[in-house]
Amino acid sequence: MIRAVTDREFDQVIERVGMPVLVEFWQPGCGGCRTLLNELELLQAETNGRLLILAMNVQENFQIPAELEVSALPALALYRNGRFERFVGGLGKKDAILKQLALPETS
Repeated sequence: MIRAVTDREFDQVIERVGMPVLVEFWQPGCGGCRTLLNELELLQAETNGRLLILAMNVQENFQIPAELEVSALPALALYRNGRFERFVGGLGKKDAILKQLALPETS
């Protein structure tokens, strides 16, 4: 299950984690958001602790989406070392998303 994150705890969570973080910005009633969430759940299982995936409901949280100027949903943002790196495309399938992340291999 993908963990929900709020504006209030966002910075602490992103800075505390020692791995890349992928955040889906979504809202209820968005079919594409639900589809992407399902793919992210598959991706989470495949990455085995090399990636933290979070979901932020933009109807309940305004600060972070506004700072990133999120204008279309769903949107995926990648953070590394506590900082925003870039938006990630390939919103359709987990394999397309995974290719763009360039995660370190597990040992």
